[in-house]
Amino acid sequence: MKTTLSYYNEHAEAFAKDTQNADMQQTQDRFLSHLKKGSFILDFGCGSGRDLKAFMEKGYRVDGMDGSEELCRLATAYTGIEVKHQLFQELAETELYDGIWACSSILHLSKRELPAVLEKMCRALKRGGVAYTSFKYGAFEGERNGRYFTDFTEETFGKMLTHIPDFTLEESWLTSDVRPGRDHEKWLNLILRKK
Repeated sequence: MKTTLSYYNEHAEAFAKDTQNADMQQTQDRFLSHLKKGSFILDFGCGSGRDLKAFMEKGYRVDGMDGSEELCRLATAYTGIEVKHQLFQELAETELYDGIWACSSILHLSKRELPAVLEKMCRALKRGGVAYTSFKYGAFEGERNGRYFTDFTEETFGKMLTHIPDFTLEESWLTSDVRPGRDHEKWLNLILRKK
């Protein structure tokens, strides 16, 4: 994880520039369709603050956090709200959020670390709350382009989810990367509901 955080701290400006204008509206709307207007959303690993700002502008209450100090600084400046500098493993809230948005974020955790973080996400959600998360599609786990990645397929994620009994898989779907020149990259999108 340290290597990944160092990468984001060193490349924060370029990463924010590369991701801030990526059109995530379809996926955001799919997530929001599971929530009431004005719900409280945690952007869990908010990066540049792109989605945080979009949810705020649509009238949702939001919290943002990221493990990279530099991205927290940029996201705070971009959104106008204080983004918390916090690691995924430090999430300690209980039944606070209606929704958790973990877009391309917890994919940087290993398969060994993920179940505990998913448990924390589940605990932080109110009963009936939903979490969105996304992973690169495939079977790779390890370092790629200076960061740690864990990829999943529907089958491998389903197996891992059996360890988190309070989460049920509401829906899953595949998308292509929305960034220019990256449409050959496939993503697994998941919506989980707390029982």
